[in-house]
Formats: sequence, structure tokens, C-alpha cells
Amino acid sequence: MVSTYISHGLKFFFLFTPFFALSMFLAMTADRTPKERRALAHRVALATVVISAVLLFFGPFIFSVFGITVDAFRIGAGLLLMLTAISLMNPKVAVGKDCEDISVVPLAMPVIVGPASCGALMVLSADLETFSEKLVAMAALVTALGCIWVILLLGTWIERQLGTRGISILMRLTALVLAALSAQMIMMGVTGFLKT
Repeated sequence: MVSTYISHGLKFFFLFTPFFALSMFLAMTADRTPKERRALAHRVALATVVISAVLLFFGPFIFSVFGITVDAFRIGAGLLLMLTAISLMNPKVAVGKDCEDISVVPLAMPVIVGPASCGALMVLSADLETFSEKLVAMAALVTALGCIWVILLLGTWIERQLGTRGISILMRLTALVLAALSAQMIMMGVTGFLKT
């Protein structure tokens, strides 16, 4: 259980591209005070947990409604994850600051929980057979999102310490891990599809 918890937690952490989320958060809140940034980070964390929990617990139901096989979705989600990893290698962020509350859209979704993350969560939910496995996965999910919440809370301090270049390097390291995860998902999907 402990090894599964750690494994899921690490996957979730990189899946939600924390340093891309941080760079977006800093860019979209450049004109806000530290107090406003902290309040926004709280709302982003709450919205992300709710969205992710729904996808994790109701993934199989969504599969059955649309008649999609797990292997087909695994291939599609893997491809989206690969595209996300590629985009992180050379991000071109253009954001507007006109929207008053940006906590749910676009920060929680699609910046943190993007199309690739949604797909990966739904694929993982289909692999969880028992309630205890779902509880472990949910605990890992909350832990990973808790880490991202702390990163957002410390955004101003991290920006001062690392600078733009440091955050960019971390984003590229995240992209490498995402690329490896996506390749594994695609191969598992293709293998399962060929077997059936």
C-alpha cells in the first residue's frame, strides 16, 4: 500500500505539471498583491481537488456511457500527455489579466487539470478495482495537489530565488517525466488493444 501510494503520488505530481502551473500562476497574477495570490492559491487547490476526485471516482462510469474501451482511452490520453510534454519544452504563454476570478478557469482547469491529466486520471480510475485502492489513490492525489498548493503559495519566494530561467529548467525536467509516462501509457494501450 505504501509503495502504491508513493508511486501514485509521484505520477500525479508530475502529471499536473507543477512548474508550468507555477509559471502560469505567476504570469496571471503579476499585478496582484501577495495576499491576493495566497487567497487565489487556496481556491485553485480546492477546485483542482474537486475536479480530480470526480474524474478519479467516476471514470469507469464515463467510459461505459460513451462506450470507450480503457485501451483506446489509454492511447488517446498518452498522445495528449506527449503533446503536453512537447509544449512544456517550448512554452509560449499568452494570458490576459482581465478576468477577476481565474481560480477555476483557467488555472485549475485546463492549466493544472488539462486534457491529458483528465485522460490519465480516467485511465487510472479504470485500473482501480477495490475501494481500498481508490482510497490510496485519492490520498496520493490529495498529497500531490497539496504539494502543488504549497508551490503556488510560495510562488513569489520561488520566483525570487530561482528566477525565470530556473523555473524554465524545472518545467523542462517535468516535460521529460511526462514524456516517459505518456510513452508507457501508449505502449500499454497498444499492447492491450492488440491482445483483444
